Amino acid sequence: MPTLSLRFDLRAFPGGASHAALYEAAIGMAEYADSHGFHGVALSEHHGVADGYLPSPIVLAGAMAARTETLRLQFMAIIAPLHDPLRLAEDIAVLDNISGGRIDVTVAGGYVPFEFEMFGRNMKDRPRLTEEAIATLKAAWSGEPFEFRGRQARVTPRPVQQPHPPIWMGGSVSAAAKRAGRLADGFITHREDLYQIYFDAAKALGKNPWPFSAASPGFVYVAEDVEAAWKVIGPHAMHETNSYGEWVAAAGTDGRFVQVGSLEEVRAGGAYLVLTPDECVTLAKSFANFSLHPLMGGLDPEFAWKGLKLFVERVMPRL
Repeated sequence: MPTLSLRFDLRAFPGGASHAALYEAAIGMAEYADSHGFHGVALSEHHGVADGYLPSPIVLAGAMAARTETLRLQFMAIIAPLHDPLRLAEDIAVLDNISGGRIDVTVAGGYVPFEFEMFGRNMKDRPRLTEEAIATLKAAWSGEPFEFRGRQARVTPRPVQQPHPPIWMGGSVSAAAKRAGRLADGFITHREDLYQIYFDAAKALGKNPWPFSAASPGFVYVAEDVEAAWKVIGPHAMHETNSYGEWVAAAGTDGRFVQVGSLEEVRAGGAYLVLTPDECVTLAKSFANFSLHPLMGGLDPEFAWKGLKLFVERVMPRL
């Protein structure tokens, strides 16, 4: 059986469900997943986005921690240059205590220019600030005094996980992969060639990295009537892929999202799938890790719940 997870970024759809309704649904879905054998929930982060993209995943993870018992709470990813490293270390340490040691942290340098302008950061400083953030987290989570930017600092309490919560990195260029091999406990990428660069760098330093595992599709919805479901899902999928695609194109980076002009392009691209229970069983069995994104693009919570429950009731027992 693959490892199962949920993902949330809490984008809203113009004229659709409110953010309050989406947050309520996300917390409820995390609780439901926790009681039905899912491994984790991944929370993303972006800032200043018109559709209200989740800007504070640590706060949301705290709410989910209070409603779950075993679910791993995974940040995919914290945009390190936009955060004060000491406050980041404190907040995650407290969250690790609240959750009983269920936090996984992925940090990334970021790629969206307007976020850096909003926080008064220079994108040229991304590598330096990301490395500083990781070094600070590790030093801070020792519980001992350390030097931070020429000042004495100490972060208490220590996290439950020792020596510290897992720190992963994400990236889309070879330099990021090499940096992850040197600094991190793992590397997140959909590209096998980049992962190999990370893998080789980590092995050279005596680490024992996981082998590459292909990422599951970005969105899968389980439905008895596929065409009827597509009528609901289509506008939301176009909203999401065009929003991400605009950022990726502007940054000149490699990404899984592209801008499209029609629903036909979305369906042909293969990143968004609507499947019958039988089809989803076949697909899920082909992955080591399988993720669902139930509120993708601000889907109506009632519709999202229907697909999630159908997956749990009609797909999971056959995996």
